[in-house]
Amino acid sequence: MHASKRLSYIGVSPTMKVSAKAKEMRRKGIDVIDFSVGEPDFPTPENVKNAAKKAIDENRTKYTMNVGTPELRKAIVDKLKRDNNLDYDISDIVVSSGAKQSLFNTILSMLYVGDELIIPAPYWVSYPHMVSVAGGESVIIKTNEKNGFKITVDELKSAITPFTKGILLCNPSNPTGTAYTVNELKQLAEFLEDLDIYIIADEIYEKLTYGDYKFVSFASLSEKLKKKTIVINGVSKAYAMTGWRLGYAAGPPEIINGINKIQSHSTSNASSISQYAAIEALNGPQDAVEKMRKIFEERKNYLYSELTKIEEITCINPQGAFYLFPNIGKFFGKAYGSYIIKNSVDLSLYLLEEAKVALVPGSAFGLEGYVRISFANSMDNLIEGVKRLKSALAKLQ
Repeated sequence: MHASKRLSYIGVSPTMKVSAKAKEMRRKGIDVIDFSVGEPDFPTPENVKNAAKKAIDENRTKYTMNVGTPELRKAIVDKLKRDNNLDYDISDIVVSSGAKQSLFNTILSMLYVGDELIIPAPYWVSYPHMVSVAGGESVIIKTNEKNGFKITVDELKSAITPFTKGILLCNPSNPTGTAYTVNELKQLAEFLEDLDIYIIADEIYEKLTYGDYKFVSFASLSEKLKKKTIVINGVSKAYAMTGWRLGYAAGPPEIINGINKIQSHSTSNASSISQYAAIEALNGPQDAVEKMRKIFEERKNYLYSELTKIEEITCINPQGAFYLFPNIGKFFGKAYGSYIIKNSVDLSLYLLEEAKVALVPGSAFGLEGYVRISFANSMDNLIEGVKRLKSALAKLQ
């Protein structure tokens, strides 16, 4: 007997080796500082937790509509209008068990065998694997540090074929923290407006932006674009609700109806309690979001300042999310003891062993020569972690 051939199209994450080693070290009581985590280190806001408790006390624990409760979809419609200047009806919204499921269902609804989805690299690790499960092909465009890891119109033009069904744009970006200006988005929009392809706009980090950067949703740039853009968002990052598993998609009826169909035969509705919590997150006071954002910005500024003091490292100053994506290529070919650094996995394993700091190798995101460092950690851990990193890196010769 053999498992499905589909499994052969899905790779095992190159981060697993580093992650497994970090867990093993922690089990042994070793003090590992974890800079690999992709979730806020803050608690869910009290008002949101209280809304969930109230829902439990009122026995709101049954199945909901497959697409989500009307109340939550109305809250999402209001949020998209208020924050993003987008007009949707609740029939244009599907709530899922996390933005990850929203993305997966969107890709399954969009692609069939041989269809292509353009994905700029570095990308979030799961994108290409979702495409593979759908039977599609990922067309990877490697962006570059000099351009802030942003895709250009010329790069987009060169990637389009008769099989192109869409492009996936993560803004602000995981793993780089790069964020497109409105003018950069408009340039892409002008090119895409008259093409018969979809745009998946992963905007999960929209509320975590820094400096004077102003976020603009891609679908809001024109009515033509809105008709073929699927906006993916959720409450996980902005409201520190990763474990609540609540995301949503807003978009054109053919894709939204497809998501509804697929979800009806997989998970059905998202958790009823999480849905009531999300209504409060979206409709309630936003003070906690701004408080978290300010703390993230302080951490980002510290980490960026300290990392760029290391002579061999270059790094863009992120304008969103909670990651830095430093270029560590100058350490390749260096060694310390039995460690020889040939790639980002080697460097990540070395830093885990020598500095007791866990990072994510850039190869996991489709771009070798980099590592991802999350600053979703306490300032004390950032200060200690940087000290350890500098000491370990200085030993490489």
